[in-house]
Amino acid sequence: MEGPLQTSVHVCHENGQWMSRLPEKLWDIPLYNLALPGSHDTMTYCLDKNSAVSGNESKLVKFLNKCMPCIVHPIIMKWSTTQVLTVTEQLEAGVRYLDFRIAHKANDPSMNLYFVHMVYTTVTVQDILWEVLRWLETHPQEVVILACRNFDGLTKKLHCHLIACIKEIFQCKLCPRNVVPTLRTMWQHGHQVIVSYEEDVEVEMHCELWPAIPYWWGNKTTTRALIQYLERMKRMGRPGKFFVAGINLTENLRYILVHPFGSLKKMTLRSLPCLKIWIKQQYPGPKKECINIIAGDFIGNNDFVKDVIELNTKINPPLHCQSKGAGTNNISFSA
Repeated sequence: MEGPLQTSVHVCHENGQWMSRLPEKLWDIPLYNLALPGSHDTMTYCLDKNSAVSGNESKLVKFLNKCMPCIVHPIIMKWSTTQVLTVTEQLEAGVRYLDFRIAHKANDPSMNLYFVHMVYTTVTVQDILWEVLRWLETHPQEVVILACRNFDGLTKKLHCHLIACIKEIFQCKLCPRNVVPTLRTMWQHGHQVIVSYEEDVEVEMHCELWPAIPYWWGNKTTTRALIQYLERMKRMGRPGKFFVAGINLTENLRYILVHPFGSLKKMTLRSLPCLKIWIKQQYPGPKKECINIIAGDFIGNNDFVKDVIELNTKINPPLHCQSKGAGTNNISFSA
């Protein structure tokens, strides 16, 4: 996989500034009515192979890992890793929604926070927030949504610490939730970061935090079942603002036992051709069956990001717009 993956990553760099290249007719549309590519479980590319199992996991998983670490831990790593690109590479590839599962290690006396997906990451949350800031400073017209979720082991004190870090690092780049987040408005005010925070009490106390963004998680092992789930959710109607359609498959114990030499990566790569067809059929916008953020695993292994971005060519706003399709020839998604 090394050769194709490296080629794909190189191509992805062409999407590094795709927002700044959207046609002017889309600058006044709220970001929750555009199509935005996202990564599911963004930080799993740096899971710590020597990490203890997360305190959030079942007693059975912890017991098996303690009794047979040489067998169980490699299996956990194979089925927990959802990304191979770093956060900077994902942003450069065009991803604009980052799925941050944040945790504090049990029995850790420090204030250090990590990312988690069954096991913890090697990097801290603070280090990654600084990395996102460095990327934004060289891409002043790009907007990133940070979905802070999970919060395994976080106390009130740790929540305060995390929010203080977010404010200190991003400062005026943070978009308050009372702002309608169009590209034009964001650019005029220098806003580049929308922070979704999955803790209602903290959101109420800080105007810089947005409510938790709904995530349509199918929890399916097959592509067909996942697409059926997503179509059912669309028929029920999209939320009013930001929401995520997750095109990520999810393993279960039975699936792992039936596929002893499998991995989440193999499972995902098999599903991509069918999911590509589904993505190309979608429409962004405010209507009931429209999509907004689409998040996937193993960004960089196909044209996922490009396909999501190109959905925005289907938008024809009633204002600032000529005939149907006018302006789409002016859109450039390449460097």
